[in-house]
Amino acid sequence: MTHTLFGVTETRPAVRPVTQRLIENIERTVVGKHDEIVVVLAALISGGHVLLEDVPGTAKTVLARAIAQTLEGARFARIQCTPDLQPTDVTGLSIYDQKTREFTFRPGPIFATIVLVDEINRAMPRTQSALLEAMAERQVTVDGVTRRLPEPFLVIATENPIEHEGTFPLPEAQLDRFAIRSTLGYPSRDDEVSIVVTQQHGHPLASLEPTVSTDEFARLSRAVEDVYVDALIVGWIVDLVRATRIVDGVDVGASVRGSLTLERTARAWALLNGRDHVLPADVEHLFLPVLGHRLVPTASYAAETSALDRDAALAQVKDRCLAIAPPPAPDWDR
Repeated sequence: MTHTLFGVTETRPAVRPVTQRLIENIERTVVGKHDEIVVVLAALISGGHVLLEDVPGTAKTVLARAIAQTLEGARFARIQCTPDLQPTDVTGLSIYDQKTREFTFRPGPIFATIVLVDEINRAMPRTQSALLEAMAERQVTVDGVTRRLPEPFLVIATENPIEHEGTFPLPEAQLDRFAIRSTLGYPSRDDEVSIVVTQQHGHPLASLEPTVSTDEFARLSRAVEDVYVDALIVGWIVDLVRATRIVDGVDVGASVRGSLTLERTARAWALLNGRDHVLPADVEHLFLPVLGHRLVPTASYAAETSALDRDAALAQVKDRCLAIAPPPAPDWDR
């Protein structure tokens, strides 16, 4: 295939209708959040997990359920995190059967296609860590026996950024397992009016039908691997991630996993936006969702910014990184 550097090319016909059905069906329930939906889907079709951090009532749970209901044959499970939630409540456990005199494994909710982990920061660290193996290795080990999780397997976790009492902040190792951390935010006034009017006769989730088969979803995931990334952009992605390790205000920058995730998510974002190659704008758009939660601010910088100012602080870090590693200029003579 011939690629025009930083040009615009439509994706293959076999893939584009699937992405359109996927996005349009979810937008029936989550109104006015097109870019936010596509960012989440970009993480999911590239094999990553998602952390949605926002105030209550911004459709975090609705988005997770809409994705699950859009995929035909997908099994959805919800884990409501509380301080008394035990690791076995997530992974499952072996129960002794007195009739057969054998232990029988009863799988937990983690054995689902799409798992919503609601208010993950309310679970104890021991329970949070039970998700690590599942998210990283797509398997669960209980009583010395390792069991594979279904394919696809996607975790969408939520947390409330303004409530800290009775919560346990996720450690860096856990945060690094999420491909992106994103927000949905409040809808515009017109969109909120539309939501109120639409739900006068019931929630649209009740009538949402599946429009994409799991086989088609798997095809999308494979198509991500075929999206072209020019060597200039690959080098720029690495330079951007390396810039997070030396930029002012950041104590610990993103690791190599950040480079890998940013490159793969950018390919998925391009695919969902109808292109067969990545543009510099794709990488810049995904910088904060992919890398923001992987950065540990210096103590002095963290003291200057509160949780409510974090987005503004990260935007400043992004601008500093772009100054250190500016985007590549297209080579029109190639």
